[in-house]
Amino acid sequence: MKKIVILGCENSHADTFLGFMAKDKKYADVQTVGVYSHDSAATEKLAAKYGVKAMATYDEAVGQVDGVIVTARHGDNHRKYAEPYLCKDLAVFIDKPFTVSEEDALALLRGAKKAGAKVCGGSSCRFDALVQQLRADGIAEAGGKTLGGFVRCPVSLGNPNGGFFFYAQHLVEIVGEIFGRYPKSVRANRYQKSVGATFRYDDFEVAGVYADESYNCYYAVRNAVSADQGGAFTVGADNPCFKKEFDEFYNLLSGGEQISSWNDLAAPVFVLNALDRAMKSGKEEPVREVKL
Repeated sequence: MKKIVILGCENSHADTFLGFMAKDKKYADVQTVGVYSHDSAATEKLAAKYGVKAMATYDEAVGQVDGVIVTARHGDNHRKYAEPYLCKDLAVFIDKPFTVSEEDALALLRGAKKAGAKVCGGSSCRFDALVQQLRADGIAEAGGKTLGGFVRCPVSLGNPNGGFFFYAQHLVEIVGEIFGRYPKSVRANRYQKSVGATFRYDDFEVAGVYADESYNCYYAVRNAVSADQGGAFTVGADNPCFKKEFDEFYNLLSGGEQISSWNDLAAPVFVLNALDRAMKSGKEEPVREVKL
């Protein structure tokens, strides 16, 4: 039996993942030994719903588990929750935003790498079928070389969980999955209910629109020489992307190899911080180099 804990269970991902394990016999070999949140009501609700232990502290099960799922709504808690557990072959899932600060991302991933842990996570949106098709089209140069693109995603600008950072990794990871995780620089302007962004690569630019609280509106297009590909998609409970991201964690828990590179896991945090700097400076800002 593989034992795991879920830390930061105030996030809907905790309920979703516990539901997968409760309903799908594929995961019958996984036991959730505890859930924790700084929001005790969220902890007690999930503990009662799924019959799991409500942990008093986030580090209560250190040394007792094979996997850790960190889904805290505020990214500043992700490193703090995960770090005490890091050990050889530990499977770790970190939800978006992976972290808020670049320093936390580097420290967490360096610690995991040194300990021999295996890490996955980020935005579930990268697993969406349309996003994966556009990625494949770009690699194959379907319709010719990429000329640019456009991505629209929701954002939450007025929240207590890190503001812009709380929801913004979805757009960054869609852009990264389709066009490349390492744009050279970004521009960004914040308006009352939106943020306009531009991601500059060597040979093209990608435009982005963050729409405040428009949670059902996702759109991605790749512009090629002889065709424009893409369109709207939804990220509701019926989207297989959530099951696919949980399966990536389950693969690590079952002894599989880490799929995402260490640098790719950190990259969205570096792009998000460049966007934040650009909003504050009003200038084009370079995306700092990830060094892991």
